Amino acid sequence: MTDKKKIVWITGTSSGIGKSLAEIFSSNGVLVAGTARRKELLSDIQRNLGELFIPIQMDITNKAKVTEVYSALSAEYEIDALINNAGITSFRNAIEDSVETMENIIQTNLLGSIYTIKSVLPDMIDRKRGTIINILSVVTQKIFTGSSAYSASKSGLLAFTQVLREELRDKNIRVINISPGPTATEIWNEKVLAKHSERMMSSVAIAKLIYRLYEEKSNLVAEEVVLRPITGEL
Repeated sequence: MTDKKKIVWITGTSSGIGKSLAEIFSSNGVLVAGTARRKELLSDIQRNLGELFIPIQMDITNKAKVTEVYSALSAEYEIDALINNAGITSFRNAIEDSVETMENIIQTNLLGSIYTIKSVLPDMIDRKRGTIINILSVVTQKIFTGSSAYSASKSGLLAFTQVLREELRDKNIRVINISPGPTATEIWNEKVLAKHSERMMSSVAIAKLIYRLYEEKSNLVAEEVVLRPITGEL
């Protein structure tokens, strides 16, 4: 048993869905550790959210840094939930994408998430409780051109976490995959947002739903959740 205060670790909190998650969770009294590469944006969020938000600069592709961050957090807090939100893409056809760009996408979206999951798992297994939430994408459900590396990274994380879920069936650890469709965030360029943002989902609405899933404390778990605008894909 532990008397440590519980905390939720959210990656990629500097903007978009990650920022909305930090805002929604903290507004409900949940202590949040928010990690991202852009320190100045994390500082802005902390000024708005106050003591319920702990900003930590971290590049999720840096395995040693992920381990360092987890060690520091777990020494003081019980990480009740990990939300893997950090992600990047390119929106270019495979022939146009450089190998370096593809590697960066896969290292961020797939390997980075595996690093964070591997860091929190031993303690969650020991406690026999915990929640791992992964922000995937509808690219795991449908083929979209111009997203080959992104699709590979998200589909890889889907496969990894589905196997992980089965391996953890007797450990009382919830593994929840969220696959959103078009969402109005800065991952899209200004031209696309100007044309389609009214049809897109809001990051706030998605964050509110994820918080409700996190708050479910019965033996029910929403394992795979696909989110789309009512009007469908763009």
